[in-house]
Amino acid sequence: MTKDLTKGSPMRLILSFGIPVLLGYLFQQFYNVVDTAIVGKTLGGAALAAVGSTGSISFLVVGFCTGICGGFAIPVAQQFGAGNEKELRRYVAGGVWLCLIFGALLTAATVLLCDTILTVMNTPADIYQRSHAYIGTIFAGLPAYFLYNFCAGTLRSLGDSRTPVLWLIVSSLVNIVLDTVFILVFHMDVFGAALATVLSQALAGAGCLVRMLRGYPILRTTREDWRWDRRRMGELCLMGLPMGLQYSITAIGSVMLQTAVNGLGTTYVTAVTAANKVSMFICCPFDAMGCTMATYGGQNVGAAKWDRLHQGLRSCVILGAGYAALSLGVLYFFSGPLNMLFLDEASAQLLPLARMYQLTQAFFYFPLALVNIFRFLIQGMGFSPLATMAGIMEMIARTALAFLVPVYGFTVARFASPAAWILADLFLIPAYFYCFRKLTCPAAFTRPCTALYPHKK
Repeated sequence: MTKDLTKGSPMRLILSFGIPVLLGYLFQQFYNVVDTAIVGKTLGGAALAAVGSTGSISFLVVGFCTGICGGFAIPVAQQFGAGNEKELRRYVAGGVWLCLIFGALLTAATVLLCDTILTVMNTPADIYQRSHAYIGTIFAGLPAYFLYNFCAGTLRSLGDSRTPVLWLIVSSLVNIVLDTVFILVFHMDVFGAALATVLSQALAGAGCLVRMLRGYPILRTTREDWRWDRRRMGELCLMGLPMGLQYSITAIGSVMLQTAVNGLGTTYVTAVTAANKVSMFICCPFDAMGCTMATYGGQNVGAAKWDRLHQGLRSCVILGAGYAALSLGVLYFFSGPLNMLFLDEASAQLLPLARMYQLTQAFFYFPLALVNIFRFLIQGMGFSPLATMAGIMEMIARTALAFLVPVYGFTVARFASPAAWILADLFLIPAYFYCFRKLTCPAAFTRPCTALYPHKK
């Protein structure tokens, strides 16, 4: 089930690899969608606001986990493209060690600081206890997120984008059953929704792990592969930490914005929560494009096929432009029914607010597509620290506008993310061409490329 992305039509390869990735992202969002829909429909608007008020901090922490695991998979993809199976296994083993370390530290820190985080975020008093119950459970379940994201990232680096989505489908169905049982039968409120999400994520991770161990002889490690190698661990951190920090830095701006929205009151928090849940689902194809380009870039850099980087980029940009136009049309005509998936009848008066928020962002979806395509391609090429700068740009834009929300209100909040995407693009597009020149000029090779492929100087 491995897939070589260094040969054949870039458009065809991107689609064949990216569609299963897209399904994976859709079912990943399905966890949150089911939780939010059941919470909003059965427990009411206040419970929905409690879940939604933690969305940005959840993105910060879980995003760090997703990013760092994605970074650990980049050297694996590059070694696969280079045909170096021995080094591939050593990078996989090193990634396991680092996931155990970072998983333990991050879980302990977030659980202990949960009260402080919610207080700093200005969480409304009427939803504070529910918010704590929900996000505290997510924090305690972070090892499940590390397990799934690392195993899924490793499989995708070998070209297998199907196994992760198959297990997400299974776990999503389990999540629906657990949500129903925990919330409607055992009356566990928002804690039950969070617990169902964590258990379902653990199931998906376990399924991918079994597939790795039983289905891929290339991944069968020896005792020597598990030796702690400072150089290799440093290279993995050089790839993983910037990607994790990129998510977290981006999320800091989202946290600042969410804090500002929280200050507007529960009404606006509820409307933005419903709008964001729909938008996150709609934006899954942009995430899939980014993930695909990371693997595509990694394999082709490993194989030293530089021209295919431009070819793949061109194909993915065309796909991004087409989908951005399609999604705008869908939200323009169907935003009302989509938002009502997460709102009860008592909260229906919030639909105009949610619609305004969604359509403002939808007009700027093409810049969002470019952010994902260029940033992840740069990371796959081996320049994760440089790609992190885009996250800083997004953080600056969202934070700046968040400070204006108390003065100018909801209107400013609507434009915060579009401003972040445009500012990130202004950095990423020239950064890609800079990275390309570094790779195609042998004399200009710098780390991490030199460390990974000294024979290609």
